[in-house]
Amino acid sequence: MRQCRLIYDSPTIGRYNMATDEAILNAVSAGESPPTLRLYGWEPLCLSLGYGQRSREADLDQLAANGWDIVRRPTGGKAILHGDELTYSLALPTDHPLAAGDVVTSYLTISRALAAGLELLGVHPQADPMSATATTAGPVCFEVPSHYEITVGGRKLIGSAQVRRKGGILQHGTLPLHGDLGRICTGLAYPDETAREAGREQIRARATTLEAALGQRVSWQATADAMVRGFSQTFQLEFIVGTLTPSEQADTERLQAVYGSTEHTLRR
Repeated sequence: MRQCRLIYDSPTIGRYNMATDEAILNAVSAGESPPTLRLYGWEPLCLSLGYGQRSREADLDQLAANGWDIVRRPTGGKAILHGDELTYSLALPTDHPLAAGDVVTSYLTISRALAAGLELLGVHPQADPMSATATTAGPVCFEVPSHYEITVGGRKLIGSAQVRRKGGILQHGTLPLHGDLGRICTGLAYPDETAREAGREQIRARATTLEAALGQRVSWQATADAMVRGFSQTFQLEFIVGTLTPSEQADTERLQAVYGSTEHTLRR
């Protein structure tokens, strides 16, 4: 239970990222792979919708005009524009100590490692319990924190989402490194440009990046290393760098067809 596979992935397309996360979850749930922490990025920029989010909240014309992808996550929550960030995913069997308790309890447990990683970078975060109703406000994940997500100075820094299936759980989340968080509104549907600009300003006021929190830019790799150390030190985990198994690779290829399909992405 203390050994954990660590996967570093280069930035890639949204459908591959979501397919890989689910393929790892499937293998971990079946007992075929060990608990796995995967750290990765996105290229090109990609708008991800929560599993149950309505696709009409996305502006498909604007996404296409900007060359941005769109994908639907296997987890819940609201829209995120992935780009200049570190994304983590943690797949665990349901009997793992970090998966103990209900969803909110495990959020709180895992947030301790995320907060520890930020502390190593010089950030002093908070992980405060929030009302479950906060997750329903607006179409954007970073508009408001929820369920023990990480904030700095009252502004959301790390957003996470979780899915539980028979035998395992997957939690993944995003840490924006730099850039304009308000640009997500370009890819979302608004009644007019005035409302779109108001949305941008609201997100900028309620969310932040690692660069803004620290006053300096930190590389993706340095951030990833700090997050790994945060998990290792908080839970005494031994990380072994690895890659996908042949079975996981085959499952990823199969699932890419699902996550890349219009039927799946725009099904709601």
